[in-house]
Amino acid sequence: MVTLNSNHVKVGIDAGELVSFVVDGHEFIHQKGSPGWGSSDTEMFPIIGPVNEANFRVRTPKGEAVQDQHGLLRQMPYGLESQTETSAVFAKRYQAGTAVNNSKYPDKSTEPQLAWPYDFVFEKSFQLKDDVLEIAFQISGEKGMPFMLGYHPAFKLHSSSPKIVAKGREISLDEVLAVGNRAFQVPDCSSIILQDSRQITVETEGFRHFMCWTEVDNMVCIEPISFYPYTVKQSSLHEGFLHLDGTATFKVSLKPEA
Repeated sequence: MVTLNSNHVKVGIDAGELVSFVVDGHEFIHQKGSPGWGSSDTEMFPIIGPVNEANFRVRTPKGEAVQDQHGLLRQMPYGLESQTETSAVFAKRYQAGTAVNNSKYPDKSTEPQLAWPYDFVFEKSFQLKDDVLEIAFQISGEKGMPFMLGYHPAFKLHSSSPKIVAKGREISLDEVLAVGNRAFQVPDCSSIILQDSRQITVETEGFRHFMCWTEVDNMVCIEPISFYPYTVKQSSLHEGFLHLDGTATFKVSLKPEA
């Protein structure tokens, strides 16, 4: 467990996963073991969304790649690269064509292993600046590599009537629940406010949109994404790719209300 500290703020990171963000004794992050989801955060890369209706195949310039929901990155372990009292950097390195075991097999998938036809290095860094937590993602690899990126943090809810505010619009938890597994789309948006017993703002750089998801009333996932996957059929998921030009950097800032 890696711990970051700054005055009245404490951050807990377990093998690259943000498991705690406590400000003045208030926990913002969904806790494992609580109803709703078995994780507290993860990344969606190099694809976002399901591919079961496309035989778990995604088109790339180098042919079809075997992928499962939200890609193969989450199936790989992070390594700790560096650490200070207020920062930590983790990385995952992948060699093109390497088979990665799929934890969804056999219960939720027909594919025991996943693979991607490109090398890449994926870095996830945490920087605590007073009471603001900045999370940055740096992707490097072959020029032209197609990819999508989504960040999937889960926030603990403390009140009975939380609200999500995006682009001046209030979104209720009931609206998010009603959409189900497709996740509630918030297009063309770089900042979302979660109004709960204590307010927090999620600000982004590089991501284009958000989607929000939950199946319970004690947590909600507010997810910055480069592409909302349900705008196309699963067989056309490749239409949502960005293409790497050297290095790509994306940032997320978690800003509690002062």
